[in-house]
Amino acid sequence: MNQKIVENHLTIIQPEICKGCGLCISACPQNVLKFHDKFNSKGYHYAYYVGEGCTGCNVCFYACPEPEAVIVYKKGHVLQENEEVTI
Repeated sequence: MNQKIVENHLTIIQPEICKGCGLCISACPQNVLKFHDKFNSKGYHYAYYVGEGCTGCNVCFYACPEPEAVIVYKKGHVLQENEEVTI
């Protein structure tokens, strides 16, 4: 079994679930979330993680009104077989 371990704190925002309200962006104390220039299939500019600087504080997760739109992985998290993580 080949385990994958998250090397740094990481925030994943699911583009197709995000409705572009910006609450996660406003709430992020590290200012590492931005609006993407592209639209999702529902016509929303979705939020995304810029790729570095996340501290794993989870503030974005709790600010988001959409269940499952934001996932925060802590440094050292062991990914399960069904978890696919890419930036």
